[in-house]
Amino acid sequence: MQAGAKHFYLYFVLVALGACGGGPKSPKSGVTVTTAPISAPEAPTAVATIQTIGPNDVFEVRVYNQPDLSSTYRVGPDGTIQFPLVGHLDVRGMTAAEVAGSIKNALSGDYLINPQVSVFVKEYNSQKVSVFGEVSKPGTFTYVDGMNVIQALTLAGGFTKEASRKNINVTRAIDGQEVRLEVRIEDILKGNSKNFAVRPGDIIYVPQSLF
Repeated sequence: MQAGAKHFYLYFVLVALGACGGGPKSPKSGVTVTTAPISAPEAPTAVATIQTIGPNDVFEVRVYNQPDLSSTYRVGPDGTIQFPLVGHLDVRGMTAAEVAGSIKNALSGDYLINPQVSVFVKEYNSQKVSVFGEVSKPGTFTYVDGMNVIQALTLAGGFTKEASRKNINVTRAIDGQEVRLEVRIEDILKGNSKNFAVRPGDIIYVPQSLF
């Protein structure tokens, strides 16, 4: 690196299920080092993925002791649902807990006293994972909570005959930066590494084998 460089570089090593570790390489993680410029030299701690709700997502609302208010809803293209007594409710960008809080506030006072509301997301149709390269059915697929790289590759029909079974690349947005991660898929398939957790928006690329 030349003297006077304006950017610091952060080394990311992502282990299975989204945890982060230090150092340039981790033989147990199934992921090799990648670099990306950042605006500050401090290395961030591991950040859990926060799932938010968007159009076409499906979630169940349960209002304690109120069966008429408990049902399953699909978010409309405008990001809203039609909830009994409340009417149109905009849920775009909310977490399940925030939706529950919004419904509770809307029902409190005029309709119910201290309602107990729970929201359980069934389908994150607004959040996608893309798989391209040497797979049988490349495309974009609905993210499922807890999805791992093997599940994503299976949705894409698995490897072609020309696919590299050693490493694959995962492009991910982290803190506004696009970062490419090299996942040692061969180690995962052999059971030598834990599975790699994908996140909404990940782009998985399977390269062609060089041999």
